[in-house]
Amino acid sequence: MARGTFKGGIHPYEGKELSKDKPIKSVLPKGDLVYPLSQHIGAPAKAIVAVGDHVLTGQKIAEAGGFVSAPIYSTVSGTVKAIEKRRLATGAMCESIIVENDEKYEEVEFKPLKPYEEMTAEDKIAAVREAGVVGMGGAGFPTAVKFSPKEPDKIDYVIANCSECEPYLTSDYRRMIEEPELLLEGLKIAVSIFPKARGILAIEDNKPDAIAKFQELTKDEEKISVKPVKTKYPEGAERMLIYAVTGREINSSMLPADAGCIVDNVDTL
Repeated sequence: MARGTFKGGIHPYEGKELSKDKPIKSVLPKGDLVYPLSQHIGAPAKAIVAVGDHVLTGQKIAEAGGFVSAPIYSTVSGTVKAIEKRRLATGAMCESIIVENDEKYEEVEFKPLKPYEEMTAEDKIAAVREAGVVGMGGAGFPTAVKFSPKEPDKIDYVIANCSECEPYLTSDYRRMIEEPELLLEGLKIAVSIFPKARGILAIEDNKPDAIAKFQELTKDEEKISVKPVKTKYPEGAERMLIYAVTGREINSSMLPADAGCIVDNVDTL
């Protein structure tokens, strides 16, 4: 199978061997949890809890502040200790909710939705928006916005960005190896939102076991396929990835949807 690629790029030291064979571990957070209300380029979320409130794991503590925004949920149970400005990694100060973790991890009651096969495209997008799903590739961009292009019937491809081209990173790789069915199901849901779309798992060729695993899982899928791409940085940048997978070029004034594509990270899906 031909490998997709793009012009230029570099191949730095990968460093993948340091962690690629180490299974994912669940680590419970300790101490105070700081939830910035601004976590992406969109509108900040709005706090719906007050100082002194007791919250549960999985409880919504802030609602979306606009169309390009996402709600925020507590990852621990405990008490809202403060709502105050805290410094972000960017250096900016941001209004944040501080939850004092009681380390009990008591969970809010989970209310399942109906099967996605019975949902309309609008239902699916609304569920993604309410769940606070955002891009896990780094930008944290609200996924429901990405799933809401102006002309959904012109989306031809939903591309799962499985390239993980950055040195050292192996979290997407471990997810692909340990929970491939979850990734595939997520991609199917995303594809089902768009009338004409097909799904593509774009995997760099330094992950032959992941390529083989997904080729086996998708062998009977009509709308999902695997596309090996050449190991090169920045293969995972969506403009480069779209060109490598589809041959479609995107200039700086265009969005992926303008080229009929939606690109989502492994963990997002």
